[in-house]
Amino acid sequence: MLSAHEVVLNELAQALRPVDEGVEWFEGLLEEDQRKILHALVLFCGQARAREEDVAESIARSGIRPTHTPAVMLTKWRFGMGALPAYELTKSFRLLVALFGIADTRRRALHCAGGCGHAWHNLPDLPRDAT
Repeated sequence: MLSAHEVVLNELAQALRPVDEGVEWFEGLLEEDQRKILHALVLFCGQARAREEDVAESIARSGIRPTHTPAVMLTKWRFGMGALPAYELTKSFRLLVALFGIADTRRRALHCAGGCGHAWHNLPDLPRDAT
């Protein structure tokens, strides 16, 4: 069974929840929890098989500038964004959600096109409360 935050992150990756709503949810969390969410996103990107060639598109989708620290880190394939200062966390979140979305879309198209048993690809209709 997926936790509430796993559902939110997968809804964002699958464009079932608007990114702005996800950002609002993320910014409402305590800083410690934001860092945990970033760590989870890094793991999800790995599980979805994100690729270095996905970086440019993820930067473009995220709406952050390529010169922002999280984007520069990602272009070097570095994922330690959870250790950045607090003012960089929302940018990191936007960027990692975009990367996860790109990788997960590809994975669903390649490996799950005929249906699959992955709980995160078969999200139930849940209330929008992400707490």
